[in-house]
Amino acid sequence: MIIRRASIKDLERVNELLRQVLEVHASGRPDIFMSGSKKYTDEELLAIFENDETPVFVAEDEALGVVGYAFCIVKEICGSHILHDRRELYIDDLCVDEKCRGKHIGTALFRFVEDFAKIEGFDAVTLNVWALNESAMRFYEKCGFKPLKTVMEKPLGE
Repeated sequence: MIIRRASIKDLERVNELLRQVLEVHASGRPDIFMSGSKKYTDEELLAIFENDETPVFVAEDEALGVVGYAFCIVKEICGSHILHDRRELYIDDLCVDEKCRGKHIGTALFRFVEDFAKIEGFDAVTLNVWALNESAMRFYEKCGFKPLKTVMEKPLGE
């Protein structure tokens, strides 16, 4: 397996994996997520792939093709009156094909992102995880993540 930057040839497979992630969220929070929808247009995805501020890495198996991805976003805090200057590599989305889970592909993707962030001089790797996705929360904790802050909601329709 190799991990590399995503390119135009990965478009179809990345779209398939994005659908898998969406359906996990839509089944857990149908009040927020629309099942069967698409997160990005193909044009938006290609622009994301080409932008150094939004690097996307794919895990490619020689026999199976792309089996996972990590969408990242460069976030910088500069000149704040209350916060130190800081560069974070934010993992916006990390997915391993549901048929390939349990083979340490997610861990390899995360370690690749972590190494990339260290080499590029980032201060931290950050992410958000939906409370409904308990398996993802356990995975990130095993990777060494700790809660930084909590977003809470009070639905008003109940």
